[in-house]
Amino acid sequence: MNIDFAKLQHQYQLYKTEIDEAIHIVLDKSNYIMGSEVKELEENLQNFTGAKHAITCSSGTDALLLAMMALDIEPNDEIITTPFTFIATAETIAFLKAKSVFVDIDEKTYNIDPSKIEAAITKKTKAIMPVSLYGQPADMDAIQAIADKHNLKVVIDGAQSFGSTYKGKTDSNLGDISTTSFFPAKPLGCFGDGGAIFTNDDALAEKMKSLRVHGQSKRYYHQDIGMGGRMDTIQCAIVDVKLKYYAKDLALRQEVAQKYTEALKDKDLILPFIEERASCAFAQYSVRVKNRDNVQLKLKEQGIPTAVHYPMPLHLQECFRYLGYSKENFPISEQVSDEILSLPMNPYLKNDEIEYICKCL
Repeated sequence: MNIDFAKLQHQYQLYKTEIDEAIHIVLDKSNYIMGSEVKELEENLQNFTGAKHAITCSSGTDALLLAMMALDIEPNDEIITTPFTFIATAETIAFLKAKSVFVDIDEKTYNIDPSKIEAAITKKTKAIMPVSLYGQPADMDAIQAIADKHNLKVVIDGAQSFGSTYKGKTDSNLGDISTTSFFPAKPLGCFGDGGAIFTNDDALAEKMKSLRVHGQSKRYYHQDIGMGGRMDTIQCAIVDVKLKYYAKDLALRQEVAQKYTEALKDKDLILPFIEERASCAFAQYSVRVKNRDNVQLKLKEQGIPTAVHYPMPLHLQECFRYLGYSKENFPISEQVSDEILSLPMNPYLKNDEIEYICKCL
């Protein structure tokens, strides 16, 4: 077999008629920036998540940046986050000349370990940024309690977790601000770059709406330094079509994950661990293996693509050397990064494909 890791073309063919029609409606109107489809998607995202405000933007990275700008994060402010994540989490903190303060992860969920957060808080700490890694929210009760105790803001990096839940509440309703990404390979993806920000705070929502259009209240009148952070109309139209089917696709992702788990549960592997209080969007299905390079090579020979999310934790990346961390500072993150391996994951994997992948693995 030759396995398709994400089956993006397959999904396009499923919804092709509606997607093509939505694109051509935008083309016919030629309203490519902030067209009516932008507001329509935002309203549908609010209905889907229950969040009071959904604000589309140019990427998941810019969603984080806009969130921190709205919270007035300044140079030398400290934000506590995890080193086991995609670089955008800490990159955006650095972009504002604030400082990432890393805390190691929980060995089961791979999310930030709340029991280690308070020891990292200083007078300069302004926010906590948990990451819903691979699609599962972090322990938000514990994190929110710490934030409330120390008067800190909470920004959720939910780039991988749109549609997941924590105690029955969607991840878009967690923290002060929650963000997500519509990168094509994400559970809900567009055909380019895009993202969204969610909040239940009216003032924060208005500020982020302004910041994404260069900090203006009306055209050419600017009260803040902002950015060009809009999600273009065509991408909004595409996501709006796919959102109609997302609950079904999300359920199929979870079925695929369950089939993987059932087939692999007695093998010499560490499988994903999902807390009872949470549901997972399964942006990835990641296992831990020894001799990962060899395993990847053997699977590739059998037509099975894999990926590593992520091979080097952020505290060891050259660009973050200035933070002063070194090897063994965060041993769990380092161990997991050496062993983690993502298997093909999408809603459309067939039973025989899953059986073949598991047999070869």
